[in-house]
Amino acid sequence: MSLKTPVFLLKTRSTPADAYEELFSTPANGFDFEPVFVPVLEHRFEDAGMATVRRLLKTKAINGSREATYGGLIFTSQRAVEAFSRLVEDGRGESQWPHLQDIPIYSVGPATTRALSAVSQTPPLQVFGEHTGNGENLARFILEHYGEWHRDRPVKPPLLFMVGEQRRDVIPRLLMDPALSSDKRIQVDEVVVYGTGEMKSFKDDFKTLLDETADRPARWVVVFSPSGCDSMLSALGMLDASGKAKPKGTDHLRTTYVATIGPTTRDYLMSTFGYEPDICAEQPSPEGIWQGITGFKEV
Repeated sequence: MSLKTPVFLLKTRSTPADAYEELFSTPANGFDFEPVFVPVLEHRFEDAGMATVRRLLKTKAINGSREATYGGLIFTSQRAVEAFSRLVEDGRGESQWPHLQDIPIYSVGPATTRALSAVSQTPPLQVFGEHTGNGENLARFILEHYGEWHRDRPVKPPLLFMVGEQRRDVIPRLLMDPALSSDKRIQVDEVVVYGTGEMKSFKDDFKTLLDETADRPARWVVVFSPSGCDSMLSALGMLDASGKAKPKGTDHLRTTYVATIGPTTRDYLMSTFGYEPDICAEQPSPEGIWQGITGFKEV
């Protein structure tokens, strides 16, 4: 029987390297984990949105001039960065493509920032906001940073926000808040560049992995979004006939624990299923998950 503790990461492995895999593959402080990726979502690029961004790049409509259609970009997901990166690669060979060296690009956290750093652009992209961690903090950071970036302009140039079909409205809502004065308010235009859906095989794939590791003394499941939570809890046998969570097992029976990347997913589990995860990472990062799991003590 393996002594390693499985950590089921309900996400697609990032390429070319995944920070979660690197961190949880290295034994430290008496902990020896076995990271296992279990993809939950299928992603597809949206042709209409991709065509819109391609046209904006091709016509140099995103730049730092006063004539620009957009003065910056916002990213809050790695999938949006993947869509953007594909467009950049598709246009390789065109003169001065993609003309973004003089604009701020805003990123919600470390994972998105790492993905942006891999986008081939010379000079490199100017990325800001990695430390913010969530949409609300990023929006408040943009208000201050972008306001200073264009402090000589009474009306700030709009920002282009590349998003998926399912997203929260917190960033546009805060940046376009009517309560803000006109010199602080920032127009945000969203363009949908990808869609998502739960993989049909996810529940069966996850159940197979659970069966294969049933002999382990402990297992962790790390949940990154509300998508797939129903299938995850069902595969774990944690839902009753009404679709609500069963009471957690007693200490000597319970071996599987659940961690969430942040409060959005935690709150979804609690409000939808009445299930409270064992930990919610204080920071939405590999280190935040690591600290939560290694510091967990069951009461």
